[in-house]
Amino acid sequence: MKTIAYYISDYGYGHATRSLAIIRQLLKKNNDIKIIICNSYALEYMRAVLEKENLAFFRNVTTDIGYVLKSQSMDIDIEIMKIKYQKYLKQWDYLIEQEKFFIQENKVDFIISDITPIPFEVAFKLGIPSLGISNFTWFTAYQDVIEKQLLEPFKGAYNKMTYYFKLAGSKEPNWANKENRKYEFFSREIDWDEVNRIKNLIGHTNGNRHVIYFGLGMKVDIGSLDDLPLWDSPNCIFIVSSNVTVNKPNVYTIPHDYLETQNFIAASDLVISKAGWSTVTEAVCARKPLLLLDRQNMKEDQNTISFLKKHHLCKTITWQDLKEFKINEDFMRKVTDEYISKAKIFQNKVEDIAENILELI
Repeated sequence: MKTIAYYISDYGYGHATRSLAIIRQLLKKNNDIKIIICNSYALEYMRAVLEKENLAFFRNVTTDIGYVLKSQSMDIDIEIMKIKYQKYLKQWDYLIEQEKFFIQENKVDFIISDITPIPFEVAFKLGIPSLGISNFTWFTAYQDVIEKQLLEPFKGAYNKMTYYFKLAGSKEPNWANKENRKYEFFSREIDWDEVNRIKNLIGHTNGNRHVIYFGLGMKVDIGSLDDLPLWDSPNCIFIVSSNVTVNKPNVYTIPHDYLETQNFIAASDLVISKAGWSTVTEAVCARKPLLLLDRQNMKEDQNTISFLKKHHLCKTITWQDLKEFKINEDFMRKVTDEYISKAKIFQNKVEDIAENILELI
């Protein structure tokens, strides 16, 4: 039996949900592997999702620092980011030794990372093959935030990947020293019976009202959004993620313990979100138009938005404009008609990715 250590970034739930899509397929296709999931922020969520999988194991370990956002804002707090990053670098050698001990003790055969850098250093030092899966790396994400010379450890680690699977929208270099591959969008599978149940639950049965999914990500603390004019949009029902606080009769909050949020996205007519890859791809795979927050200081966001616009899959709005925005029938008609007539259709490729990983292993 082969043992895989699967490292998942601690920044939010997006890395976790897309990794779950792959992990489910790996365990479904091969019962001669076991997977040790290494994460802290979303670990209990993943444990709940995979509770019936006997060959999935869970290790609580901090993997990276991600982004630090300003309080009640969608923007990066550059000064705090610099402080946290330098503290992280001071632990660099210790963290590598810690992971080396873990990998050797558990006789790991293959390392996957989405997309924390240290596992690639460890794999290289121990002579174990490694695979990076992501639409970005923290090296490129931090280039406009952290001084160039301080990013050299990250650059060196990513250059030690054995294989790299670039995801849709990626503008990363060919990091891998053996093979780089490109993939389009993939997501967790949608349960269409559950989608119909959700529509009945929120009162969307006759098609006379628009269902709008509004999600900002689980690590965004934007404060109360009760005063947004958006909620007063006529003939609209809103679905918001569990961390969004809105007290309105036409706003349904996803329960904290609901595990398969892709079904709520599939139940919507429009998705309003930051440009996080996992939310975006769940909308794309469910064939839903997107209205995305345009955050100019987020290189990852800009790369994803550029790819989506090329294929007529999204429109954008600034946070300031969103504060004054209302949805009307003309907007919904226009965005829906344009999406139906122009948008490229992407198929869920998660099975292909899992098969390719198993070939490498």
